[in-house]
Amino acid sequence: MKPSSSFRDLSRLLLRVARWHRRLLAGVAAAAAAWFALAAVSPPPAPTIAVLAAERDLPGGTAPKPGDLRTLQLPPSAVPAGALRPGTDLSRRVLATAVRSGEPLTDARFLTPTAVPPGLVAYPLRLDDPAIVALLHPGDRLDLYAATSAATDSAIHLARAIPVLAIPATATRTGPSGALVVLAATPATAARIAQAAANSRITIALTPDTS
Repeated sequence: MKPSSSFRDLSRLLLRVARWHRRLLAGVAAAAAAWFALAAVSPPPAPTIAVLAAERDLPGGTAPKPGDLRTLQLPPSAVPAGALRPGTDLSRRVLATAVRSGEPLTDARFLTPTAVPPGLVAYPLRLDDPAIVALLHPGDRLDLYAATSAATDSAIHLARAIPVLAIPATATRTGPSGALVVLAATPATAARIAQAAANSRITIALTPDTS
């Protein structure tokens, strides 16, 4: 018995569908093979190291806040020595100099790792005599006096037992501009010292640590 016309039509339709699916599956397989081949020969992503960088221009003498920092991904060859990693607490570390936006932060950018005690600020004070600053060390306690040129006036006692936070590396250079020492003081004491420094000569005396 010969197959009916309907049966032959159905058979041809099924064959066409099968051929179409085979072509589709073959195309998908070919695309997948090409993708895997390309992935196999493509170089892996270049390694990077996360470092801390300045989010904006930061002035010297300040302690960076979280909003002042961002994470920067650098290739290992571009990471500077002493670069600080994300998670480093910088809230009580004072910048020695200004830092530009986007610049990676290193340990050399900070005066010292000494913490600024809570409630105090880091106050950079320039003394006239660099030789005096050369005698000081972080942790020393100072009494500060404001002296005028009038022989009849007594020096004003500005502050007692102010701790030395840091002495910048350039502090011992001699010259007419004096030398810097960074002190930990209350905001009110820092304001009093700043006012006195504008009108008189600031001098110091070492005092025992009575804390």
